[in-house]
Amino acid sequence: MKTDASAPPETAEFRDPLLFDMSVSFCGITLKNPVIAASGTFGYGVEFEDIVSIEKLGGFVAKGLSKEPMPGNPPPRLWETAAGMLNAIGLQNIGAKAFVEEKLPLLRKLHDAPVICNVYGACTADYEETIRILNDGEGITAYELNISCPNTKRGGIAFGSDRESLLEVVAAAKAAAKRPLIVKLSPNVTSIPAMAKAARDAGADALSLVNTFVGMAIDPETRKPRISNVTAGLSGPAIKPIALRMVYEAVHSVDIPVIGIGGISTAEDIIEFLLAGATAIEVGTANFWDPCASERLVDQLEKWCLEHRVQKITDLIGGLILS
Repeated sequence: MKTDASAPPETAEFRDPLLFDMSVSFCGITLKNPVIAASGTFGYGVEFEDIVSIEKLGGFVAKGLSKEPMPGNPPPRLWETAAGMLNAIGLQNIGAKAFVEEKLPLLRKLHDAPVICNVYGACTADYEETIRILNDGEGITAYELNISCPNTKRGGIAFGSDRESLLEVVAAAKAAAKRPLIVKLSPNVTSIPAMAKAARDAGADALSLVNTFVGMAIDPETRKPRISNVTAGLSGPAIKPIALRMVYEAVHSVDIPVIGIGGISTAEDIIEFLLAGATAIEVGTANFWDPCASERLVDQLEKWCLEHRVQKITDLIGGLILS
């Protein structure tokens, strides 16, 4: 058997692809590893081509797409916190049609990494129309439904915070979608298990969580908000323990795959989410301070598995020992 001469003798045998397997599968999708770059932190993918070997990633989620182009919120809309970041970008994007016509052809030429499209809207009809536009796009692997958006038809209540709104939008999106539907849950709810079950019951093929927590920051000198939108979404290492707990709760509430998100910046963070039951993970805020974070984490995860003699990454999923 051929081995890597540079690898330590005790781990060299695990590098054989017949023995060492980093792949994960869910919803009929196979990823070469569980590391996915999160929506809003990786642009449309093409922007990172010169600095990241995208083909090394398990996949990436494109910046959130709407039916029509969106300008986003006025600045300031980013603020670094003690252990993370506040953002209120306002879901700025080029629109689903432009993505299909301008970005997808480039992505197909550049790499074969799975492309997941994040989708949002102001009402249920917006979600349906956006997905129908994306259905015509060649090379899209799945959809990730952002339900943290306000439902303008119901007084501005976020879809992800109201069970009836969630049921309605997920069911409509599932009916329109020609590809697997991942529902991205909001953490700003009373019960993650209840919302996870509602998404599952409405037809979700998988869940991803968590989205950002609502927060704010104030400038003591000017006495004004640090963010023009006043409130913003908190992400980064500060939220990891809470996100991990919510992923664990979701995994134990539904029988569909769960993708873990929240403050992941090390291989050990990934292992924690896998042990909690996540099938894959998304790397978000870390991409802002290190544009190569996702690729780096793939290498670090492989190294961790080799050092701990983990032959199949799937053996870690749900492996938390409680006693």
